[in-house]
Amino acid sequence: MTQKNEVYKCALCGNIVEVLHVGAGELVCCGQGMELMAENTVDAAKEKHVPVIEKVANGYKVTVGSVAHPMEEKHYIEWIELIADGKVYRQDLNPGDAPEAFFAVEADQVTVRELCNLHGVWKA
Repeated sequence: MTQKNEVYKCALCGNIVEVLHVGAGELVCCGQGMELMAENTVDAAKEKHVPVIEKVANGYKVTVGSVAHPMEEKHYIEWIELIADGKVYRQDLNPGDAPEAFFAVEADQVTVRELCNLHGVWKA
């Protein structure tokens, strides 16, 4: 059974979906079940994928990696997502953009996720 905010990917066509409402059915694309993209939290090199959250004036700044993640056509961060007190905020990114986002929100509890097009979902 799916859980709210889980991210799934089709192994055949590459479609990616995030669960907004939990139902009893299976997520299917191209005639087969979609694969859960598990949230990684520890990078072996610890420098390119794990999001870094910084509380700043009027919100949160998120950078991907303690060393900036590449933002090339074939390898880049697709989106950064802040979950703040249960509300979801997302910044889509493109190759050539800086691997960072600013979210103008106040919250007691925050988590951050980001999606690398090659290496999956990462969380902090």
